[in-house]
Amino acid sequence: MQIALLLRSHAHAGVLTCWQSVVCEVVNLDAYPCWSQTVFALYHAKHADWGEIVRGEEALFLTPRAQGESLMSDARYHKPSSTGAPVEDALIVSCSSLATGRLATIAVLGLTCVLMLTGCTTRANAPPPAPATVEVVSVVQQDVPIYSEWVAVLDGYVNAQIQPHVSGYLIRQNYREGSVVGKGDVLFQIDPRPFIAALDQAKAQLAQAEAQLGKAKLDVERDTPLAQARAIAQSQLDTEIQAKLGAEALVLAAKANIEQAQLNVEWTKVTSLVSGIAGIAQVQIGNLVGPSSVLTSVSQVNPIKAYFTVSEQEFMDFHRRFPTPRSVEEERKRIPLELLLSDGSVYDRTGSIFFADREVNPATGAIRIAGVFPNPNSLLRPGGYGRIRASARTQNGALLVPQRAVIELQGSHQVAVVGSDNKVSIRPVTVGDRVGKMWIVSQGLKVGEQIVVEGLQKVRDGSIVKVVPAQSAKAGA
Repeated sequence: MQIALLLRSHAHAGVLTCWQSVVCEVVNLDAYPCWSQTVFALYHAKHADWGEIVRGEEALFLTPRAQGESLMSDARYHKPSSTGAPVEDALIVSCSSLATGRLATIAVLGLTCVLMLTGCTTRANAPPPAPATVEVVSVVQQDVPIYSEWVAVLDGYVNAQIQPHVSGYLIRQNYREGSVVGKGDVLFQIDPRPFIAALDQAKAQLAQAEAQLGKAKLDVERDTPLAQARAIAQSQLDTEIQAKLGAEALVLAAKANIEQAQLNVEWTKVTSLVSGIAGIAQVQIGNLVGPSSVLTSVSQVNPIKAYFTVSEQEFMDFHRRFPTPRSVEEERKRIPLELLLSDGSVYDRTGSIFFADREVNPATGAIRIAGVFPNPNSLLRPGGYGRIRASARTQNGALLVPQRAVIELQGSHQVAVVGSDNKVSIRPVTVGDRVGKMWIVSQGLKVGEQIVVEGLQKVRDGSIVKVVPAQSAKAGA
């Protein structure tokens, strides 16, 4: 008996694999349950005579090993037309010989396959899935400022160390630590009694010097006419004149001592040299302090400085665009500085560049820049950290795409471009600086092209999609 089973290969690709390696292995058992049962039954019923699988463009043939040729040797890929059945449902059985019971079994199993394959046909002919829906935006072109950020450290506009001019014992602290003090406010009091005594002594010395000066003047006035009359020696008059000059000098020295003593008395009151916020006291009441002692510090915080460092290349690139030092200074004043605080918020007042340091740090290759910010409510304090953001240049005609539309893969960047035929093309691009939630693309895109921003996980290169415009609020997110 000869029997041949015709199965359409392109409709059920991969169902049958090599007969010799695995006995008619059915790969997708869940999708084709009827095939698995029938094919295994055929093999177990007629293992000795059936052993070759011949693959064609339209059909798979099981051919008998003994005869070496198919039942339809003249028309191996013939589609039965007498019954009108499709190829994938056709089973041809010839009963020219029923010599053995095992061949009859094959015929019965073959007929069973027809019924089972009919159920599989409906699943194979299911309609293709609908195109995936994706959200797209158009590539835009505009002039954008390029922002850079640098780490900044805040510092007082003026930081004054409060040190006494005289030595003595501290007897009083007149300020509250951390409070705002004004210029000239008394912060500490040193025991003034020794200095008051020194002042009194200086005054007494002045009186003594003035008395000596008075006597010297009288001597000169009395002996001058006598010397002219040659009643006394001229040398005596000369001595009296020099004594008068010495007495005048002693008076001047005594007056200077009084001024110094008065200053010492005043300096026992240690005052603030600037208006600002006073720091923690470094000494305690009763301590012996002197000119080398630091009692506290006062920082002027309105305005406040923000120091940050830029690379030497950035510094030179900025200066090359302006030919004169005056134009550089004017441009610095026009560049607004934004301060990003440590909590991520942006300070509500903008600053400006104050100055650039005189030298480049040879260890880091960077130069220090100072910016100033208004600080009327003393929110910013010296020692705080933040980030300075500023735009030193503008890129004209930049192509912008949302950052979420860019696929980053192993150091490369790609975007999904949707053509006029709604076909997706995965295209490599070269990206530049980030501007907010957008990304500048320098190569790979053109103005007006549509790119996918929502549904990237649904698309493949060459797939057809259904396009809907992205919401403007979400496009750049």
